[in-house]
Amino acid sequence: MEIDKNQLLRFTTAGSVDDGKSTLIGRLLYDSKAIFEDQLEAVENTSRKKGHEGVDLALFTDGLRDEREQGITIDVAYRYFTTPKRKFIIADTPGHIQYTRNMVTGASTANAALILIDARHGVIEQTKRHAFIASLLQIPHVIVCINKMDLVDYSEEVYEKIIHQFEEFSSKLYVKDIQFLPISALDGDNVVNRSTNMDWYQGAPLLYTLETMHISSDINKIDARFPVQTVLRPQRDGFIDYRGYAGRVASGIFRPGDDVVLLPSGFSSKIKSIDTMDGSLEEVFAPMSVAITLEDDIDISRGDMIVKENNQPTAVQEFDAMLCWFNNAPARPRAKYTIVHTSNEQKAMIKEVVYKIDINTYAREEEDKELKMNDIARISIRTTRPLMVDEYRDNRITGSFVLIDDATHETVAAGMIV
Repeated sequence: MEIDKNQLLRFTTAGSVDDGKSTLIGRLLYDSKAIFEDQLEAVENTSRKKGHEGVDLALFTDGLRDEREQGITIDVAYRYFTTPKRKFIIADTPGHIQYTRNMVTGASTANAALILIDARHGVIEQTKRHAFIASLLQIPHVIVCINKMDLVDYSEEVYEKIIHQFEEFSSKLYVKDIQFLPISALDGDNVVNRSTNMDWYQGAPLLYTLETMHISSDINKIDARFPVQTVLRPQRDGFIDYRGYAGRVASGIFRPGDDVVLLPSGFSSKIKSIDTMDGSLEEVFAPMSVAITLEDDIDISRGDMIVKENNQPTAVQEFDAMLCWFNNAPARPRAKYTIVHTSNEQKAMIKEVVYKIDINTYAREEEDKELKMNDIARISIRTTRPLMVDEYRDNRITGSFVLIDDATHETVAAGMIV
């Protein structure tokens, strides 16, 4: 299978505290030669100050001073690296229970989730929680890295037992593709290079798995959705009558000549051209940013959506969603918030908390209706004007939204439409 060398793969890491997430990413960067000399020098100096014999690989991702001093991950740390086969963005998310919202943020755009398990401890509550969030966010690929195999004598029996534990509860989750990998992040076994200590494992190491993972089909290419971000009227020579609708393709494929419908107005037109800074294109798809011109002069503004005639999203003013509450202050009953859905902003109100989910046991809590920080709940929401939505499981872009507190301008929640 041919891999596009410019293709970007986003992956998130999740695991309990001290499972070795930061060490794994450090090993990945270090062994794939993706670290600048000055970074390496700074980490070597810090490692020496801490009394380590070698390089403390975890320091490559723990960017905040507090994280380095305490040896924990607090915020989502993004790291970029490139190999000859692919570009990567890593979101290293915290393992602590009070940082559930950070994991939701870091994982929301990921193609893959790396869930780390300490081979000595096996599946624990936090493993279940991270798997649940990966399932909730519909991350297409999950790689379960069973780490610290060196501390269990590289035992195949331990590895198989943990796979069985994980599969027992993951069968209840909605995850399309789960792979398992026995690794030692500290020693580099099966991270970039194959392990000589686990010849019983016949699979590829982690980097090769990430480089060859098929992600093209993760993007919805069926439902054509183009949320308009702004209207381009250059008013200069050669562009006097130009009216382009700029934005990013959320899903589907658009071509000049396509019959389209403009929502919410319902007017029909035809795509005249699809333009970029480098010229016109004959075909565009997610997540390309372009300007679309139409055959007809129609009043379109930010928040409107261009779709195909025979495939349209649902216009709704009231809907249910799974919501993760981010804010320190709990949700206020029937309070007004600003909902941001693609490029559309409206006023919205949480009508009802249907139930909360205990993300350790997956049980529904129908009595406790107060939404506090890191809570995940099914809620009913009402907006002042219709939104053009799809279910999140069909379309991660048009199926998601955030809520903003009008008084503080803080993002207080993220939601997935069900």
